[in-house]
Amino acid sequence: MDIFFSILGLLGGLAMFLYGMDVMGNGLKSSSGGVMKTVLAKVTNKPFIGFLFGMLVTAMIQSSHATIVLTVGLVGAGFMTFEQSIGIILGANVGTAITAQIIRLMDVDSGGSNILALFKAQNLAPIALVIGILLLKFIKKDSTRNAGTILTGFGVLFMGLLSMSSSVASMGDKVTGILSGLDGNYPLGFVAGAAVTMLIQSSSAVVGILQSMASGVGGLAFTAVFPIILGINIGDCITAFLVCRIGAKPEQIRVAAVHVIYNIFAAVLLIILLVIGHATGLLDPVWSKLLGSGGIANLHGLFRLIPAVTLLPLTKLFSRIAYKVFPDKPLDEEDALVAESLAGLDDHLITSPALALDRSRSTLENMFDVAIHNCEACLQQLDDYDEKRSIRIKEREEMLDRMADASNEYLIKLSPHIVNRIDMRRQNFQITCANNFERIGDHASHTANDIAEMKMAKEEFSPEASKDLDTLIMLVDRVLRQTEKAFDNHSVAMALDVEPMEEVVDELTEVLRQRHIQRMTRGICSVSTGMKFENILTNLASISDKCSDIGVAIIARMDDTVAGSEHEYIHNIHHANDPIYDEVFNRTHDEYFNMLAQNDFGESGEDTAPAAPAMTPAPVQS
Repeated sequence: MDIFFSILGLLGGLAMFLYGMDVMGNGLKSSSGGVMKTVLAKVTNKPFIGFLFGMLVTAMIQSSHATIVLTVGLVGAGFMTFEQSIGIILGANVGTAITAQIIRLMDVDSGGSNILALFKAQNLAPIALVIGILLLKFIKKDSTRNAGTILTGFGVLFMGLLSMSSSVASMGDKVTGILSGLDGNYPLGFVAGAAVTMLIQSSSAVVGILQSMASGVGGLAFTAVFPIILGINIGDCITAFLVCRIGAKPEQIRVAAVHVIYNIFAAVLLIILLVIGHATGLLDPVWSKLLGSGGIANLHGLFRLIPAVTLLPLTKLFSRIAYKVFPDKPLDEEDALVAESLAGLDDHLITSPALALDRSRSTLENMFDVAIHNCEACLQQLDDYDEKRSIRIKEREEMLDRMADASNEYLIKLSPHIVNRIDMRRQNFQITCANNFERIGDHASHTANDIAEMKMAKEEFSPEASKDLDTLIMLVDRVLRQTEKAFDNHSVAMALDVEPMEEVVDELTEVLRQRHIQRMTRGICSVSTGMKFENILTNLASISDKCSDIGVAIIARMDDTVAGSEHEYIHNIHHANDPIYDEVFNRTHDEYFNMLAQNDFGESGEDTAPAAPAMTPAPVQS
């Protein structure tokens, strides 16, 4: 029964250790997270700089997993390249060894010194806990709360270590027997270290267990410890790889893969060095030596540092292997066009603004195509939901973000070289279009998210609501197509038709909103679907608004009286008896409101929805 309680105490101590490390890491991230992201995002192409950054950040947050996951995220977001991340990965492997050096405080011998006595674990843990709790409970400043969180986590971590050490000491003979079985059985020790690390998902915790065992039984044999630490290093990177590749892009998977590839190289290198050292007698002084907590910390640190320094020049080799094992997905036609258009934004053309603007115009044409495809795809989800299409919608949204960023950056670079009004007008027009195309994609993505949430909740619109929505969808699609034609053909005449059609969208949207409120009050539609219906109406109307902005930008580019006074132009055209505007408005209004009137929403065939408002042109303002 004693062995049961000893194991229970060991597991309880491990739980406290893991929780304390998590709390301490969260406090460190909160106090330095913004700085950490900035530093990692600005890392240069020099692997050594990345190595130092990775080591520093991991030492600060006490988790190589956190550093690697963050790096994977930054690569996925485009803040750094895969090649830039490799140095950080190597540095993270070394930085995580700092935890073991902190744990070795358990072995501090005060020797009668009151100062050193403070650093013994049994004294340091309660001091840290008391100060941490006081800071958390009685001081409300964010910076102080972060310090309190760090100290509390530190104290809990050490209390866990003390509990583990005490439990191991109570079953010292059995622990010694187990480790004696591993002494000389290197493959078994390696597998045990890897398996336990994958199970616990923390290399620091497993090394901490070893240090607690060493403190509890008076030391562990070097020959029993080193294969376990080799296994810990491999188990640590496999766990990170499995976590980081979930839902990741190829370049993100390669970042996690480099962690595994490097650690395999590191393990082989260390095994070679150990074999040579043992065969030549260089390791005789330590081969049969018992290692305490400090010795295990030093060995773990050396096993992390030596391979990192030795293999740092081989970062390009790791990169090639990762590309070979995890190649890019083959591009479909749309992806290829986007990649080609982005590659066409050539900085060599910047000194020739006319040529550069032609090049960026081609990128914007592809961008508008992608935005329209995404609108079509998200609306198709209403009647024919497909999870693969949902994934593609997200991919297109990321494409649009990349294209908008690249286009705007390129167009801004042109500014010092633009000397004539025509090129300046084209530059302003293209920046306006890029931003509006990106926003159209955003509203399409928001609509897709609402539809996906409905499908997950197994909710559907009523037939009446679906008919209403179909009417608005047809009109918004028509506005999109008219805007596309005006943009592709540089046509002011086509652009003039966009604004009156957009006004019909606004009126139709308001009528549909009132009709849906009536359906909810009559119990035909639920409040939950009513909120989704409202969201979709708002996003469709916003897509139409962005088309209006593009149409006005086309007119402003060609008409000096409109350029710079776009808001005034919109206001005036809404309050003038312009024959072109009125003709397009009335024709579109009649077509779609007649279509709406044909929808039967009454239970006995009677249309009970609000009547469509009649068009009454406002008088001309003087």
